[in-house]
Parts: sequence; structure tokens; C-alpha cells
Amino acid sequence: MRGSVVGTVFTLAAGALLTAAMTTASASPSAQDPAPAAPRQAVLVDCVWHRDVRPADFLLACGDGNSRLTDLHWTRWTAHGATAMGVNFVNDCKPYCAAGTFHGYLVTVRLDEPKPWKKHPSVQHYTRMRLTYHGARPEGFHRVMTYPLWD
Repeated sequence: MRGSVVGTVFTLAAGALLTAAMTTASASPSAQDPAPAAPRQAVLVDCVWHRDVRPADFLLACGDGNSRLTDLHWTRWTAHGATAMGVNFVNDCKPYCAAGTFHGYLVTVRLDEPKPWKKHPSVQHYTRMRLTYHGARPEGFHRVMTYPLWD
């Protein structure tokens, strides 16, 4: 009798586990169900074709190095746009650029217009940067300067 009780308990337990496993399997998505698409995170591409997310600094004037963003603190970085506060160090080029002095200007940086990157079409990259100067700004600059970014 003891053997049949143990066998019955074992059979019932196995049946319960099998039922639970089948219920769980039917509730989970199948391998054929497409996974929800995660939004692509856009990147910032620099002038030497490196991509970055939330960089601490960024060279604007690649040819001569006379304008650089530093101390960037990003408050937003999404698939559609990014925003940071930082400092734009710009060479005044007086009397000429090699003898000029760099001056720092507080700016808000905004990145937008993400598009597929030509080098890696599956990667979205920001194609426009807007700098908004707070207070002083370089001679000849507008309060808001807009720059196309490299592709």
C-alpha cells in the first residue's frame, strides 16, 4: 500500500509540474513572435569618423583645432535629440591663429536630425548641432550658431 501512495503522489506531482510548465510555455512569446523593436540610440560622429554617446568633449574645428567643446554635461540623449551644457573654447586668432588666445564661452549644445550614417547605415547619427551662447560669445558669432555634422 505504501508503494502505491508514493507512486500516486509522484504521479500527481509530476502532472502538476507538467501542467505548470505547459501553461508557462503557452503564456510566453514564441520564437516566431517578433520582439518589440528597441529605439535606436543615435550617436555623435566626430571628424575622424569615431562615434560616441555623451562625449565629454568634441572638436568642432577639425582642420585647425581652433574651436572645441569641453566639460559637456548631457541632460538628455534620445533617439531624436540630445542636450548638454558645456564650454566652447575658441581661438581669437589675434594677431593670427598660431599666436591667438583661446577663450571659453558657456553654451547649451543641442543635437538633432538623426539619420542613417553613410559609413554604417544601421547606425543613426545626429546631423545637426546648435550652440546657444549664454552671455559672451566669440567675435562675429550669433547668439545661436547652427552647424551641419559629418556623415
